[in-house]
Amino acid sequence: MSDTLPGIEPDDLDGHTIEELSDYLDAGRSPADASIDASPGCQIALAALARLRSLSGAVLDAGASSEPAPDESWISGIVQNIGREARAGRSIPLSHPSPAASLALTEGSVRGLIRAAGEEAGGLVVGRCTLEGDVTTPGAPVAIQVEVSAYGDESIASAATRLRTAILGALQRHTELVVTAIDITVQDIHPAPSAGSEGAS
Repeated sequence: MSDTLPGIEPDDLDGHTIEELSDYLDAGRSPADASIDASPGCQIALAALARLRSLSGAVLDAGASSEPAPDESWISGIVQNIGREARAGRSIPLSHPSPAASLALTEGSVRGLIRAAGEEAGGLVVGRCTLEGDVTTPGAPVAIQVEVSAYGDESIASAATRLRTAILGALQRHTELVVTAIDITVQDIHPAPSAGSEGAS
């Protein structure tokens, strides 16, 4: 009945579906669609889709000669999370020297920040991220839960340490969240071709 992905409602992305945004990206964002270009949620999702395409293309190309071949379903799972997490969610307050000013970040924008920082760190593709705790109350403890897919032949522990550092740095620069933990769960592993093609004698 609906062409949305399971669990994703059009209103989550200002009336658009993740498929529509993917098609818009395929078309080079032309002709321009003001309802997409003016939507913060759509822009978060588009940026995440563009990064995912770049990363997943490299991973799938690298895995083409390995056995077994990478399962492309992991990409569709990440796309579902992008659409779900781009919605605004809770409002996260920011302090301001003027008592008359009221500043806040959306939970969706913070999840986008986490995803961007994680993917920029390399070695791991962020699948799902959640903020656990009362983010609406300044000073309340918040734990970050991140599910990832690993790729390449780097130590997962090293990649996870770099990911944790990148996420914490981004949150400290752009938010006032009191982060008490960043928990990383590896859901999938996609080894480099050499891991699957060498040493099989």
